[in-house]
Amino acid sequence: MNEQATAEKVFYLDDLVVGQRFISGSRTLGAEEIKAFAREFDPQPFHVDEEAARGTFFQGLAASGWHAAAIAMSLMVRGGLPIAGGIVGAGGEIAWRKPIRPGDTLRVESEIVEVTPSRSKPDRGTVVVRSDTINQNGAIVQSFTARLIVPRRPA
Repeated sequence: MNEQATAEKVFYLDDLVVGQRFISGSRTLGAEEIKAFAREFDPQPFHVDEEAARGTFFQGLAASGWHAAAIAMSLMVRGGLPIAGGIVGAGGEIAWRKPIRPGDTLRVESEIVEVTPSRSKPDRGTVVVRSDTINQNGAIVQSFTARLIVPRRPA
């Protein structure tokens, strides 16, 4: 089941089931945005200088993986993973699969992998969600598997 979530609907632990999917909106990145983020947070040549980037492993300007993670988070928070109380992480694993280039349009597709009510805190539980960031060609550019703390529906 796919959920094209809206800002009005949020999901509590009790609403989530394994296999449930959520799809975010999309965002297109430009070269100047890629370079601006990198200058502040990841100032490596392949992220900030198109000429220098040609001679690197990436063979051209590529967005920082941390920029990709920030964009994915933004897309999920803005409706792509509408968890009640917000997306509260308790750990995870990230993999950057392909470079993100200027002009790429990204979206995030998330799938619930595990739902576990807490035994010691009945007002919450944990959810494991796998979120793939996908470009306009359908290529997965980033995968993130996270354990989230999710509240139960209030009585």
